[in-house]
Amino acid sequence: MNTQQAPLQALIFDVDGTLADTERDGHRIAFNLAFADAGLDWHWDATLYGELLAVTGGKERMRFYCERHAPAFLQQADAAERIKALHAAKTAHYLKLVEAGALPLQPGVARLIAAARAAGLRLAIATTTTPENVTSLLRASLSPDAESWFEVIGAGDVVPLKKPAPDIYLWVLEKMQLPASACLAFEDSVNGLKSSLAAGLPTLVTESEYTFDHDFAGAFAVLSNLGEPGHPFQIRRGNVHGKTMVDVDLLKIWHREAISKC
Repeated sequence: MNTQQAPLQALIFDVDGTLADTERDGHRIAFNLAFADAGLDWHWDATLYGELLAVTGGKERMRFYCERHAPAFLQQADAAERIKALHAAKTAHYLKLVEAGALPLQPGVARLIAAARAAGLRLAIATTTTPENVTSLLRASLSPDAESWFEVIGAGDVVPLKKPAPDIYLWVLEKMQLPASACLAFEDSVNGLKSSLAAGLPTLVTESEYTFDHDFAGAFAVLSNLGEPGHPFQIRRGNVHGKTMVDVDLLKIWHREAISKC
């Protein structure tokens, strides 16, 4: 492929674990609060929640848990409706945590987003979490108008199949009217990476608390985070070309390298 035909035009971000490390002290806490509100004796500790993260999507995660730990719950005629109600209650609790500032962005995220906007790169979101979770995090962590910075927000049940299926990324690409070769994806988990790669997107992985031991084969680089001035990222894999934090110039280098291999 001629690299001149597909300059880097857009960045597509996952949310949970990528923009912010939201899982252990965000979503997990919110799930437990929703269970307690409903009078259920379920409690997801940090270890169990790490295992449950193998399943993407909150409603899907609850069903997976029930299949293994509370099968009688699924035998109720209204089990699907109860799971949906539990998920709505969990989302309300999660939004309160976000609005209270309990879930800061990962190192380098705000800096890189600002630099990308200044450089004229288009921004998008591709996630399995709900739209409300996304917009609340953006507003609380970046700016009250941060939602408008992202041209497309693909979230929740906008596609039927969630990661590791590529559907959410393909949906975002279609809405942006861009080929995968004009974009870079940002992920933190093996399911997310499988999804982005299946959509043809060169992908940068930044680890999160629950994913440092995942197999990230196929990512062009794996880092501890995006890095900040005075606080460089740690390199797990990949050529960072002498950089200590991810900036737009490094993204363009990685993009040229990735599409030259297509």
